[in-house]
Amino acid sequence: MMRDDLPWQLVLVFTPLSLLSLGGGQSVIADINQQVVDLHGWMSQADFVDLFAISRAAPGPGSLLSTLVGWRVDGIVGALVASLAYFVPSSLIAFAVSRVWNRYRGRPWQGALEQGLAPLATGLILSGAFTVLLSSSGTISLWLIVAASTAVFVLRPKLNPLPVLLVAGLAQVAVNALS
Repeated sequence: MMRDDLPWQLVLVFTPLSLLSLGGGQSVIADINQQVVDLHGWMSQADFVDLFAISRAAPGPGSLLSTLVGWRVDGIVGALVASLAYFVPSSLIAFAVSRVWNRYRGRPWQGALEQGLAPLATGLILSGAFTVLLSSSGTISLWLIVAASTAVFVLRPKLNPLPVLLVAGLAQVAVNALS
């Protein structure tokens, strides 16, 4: 692939993902990973995990990953192209759908549609989480910590996540110190 094609390739990767991002940007993490690591070979799995971590630690939308991937692939032009390709299509659709949605507020089909889309969005988000966990240097202890944290959130869905994240982080630090 020629270097001049990179912006167009970023559009071809991120525009369809924008249209599939039910439940937010985190719902297509697995697909972004597959596209940029496996299909196009733009970066290694370790690089992807690093960019994912930066996108979660940085302030702003969780979908910052698209901007970081674009930057990694083609510098500032890539960052701008990937961001626009990822944010504009879904934003336009969300705007149009919200206008129709508000016009028909309270109709029975709205509740049915919301209930039908919720499991789909949840599944997409979980696939992204598993993709990142599988591609990290996850040991059995990390998987157990993730499982325990998930159980806490399932049993206590209104619990503030910060204490759980703190305990999970400390548990992993302890495991690393002991090994």
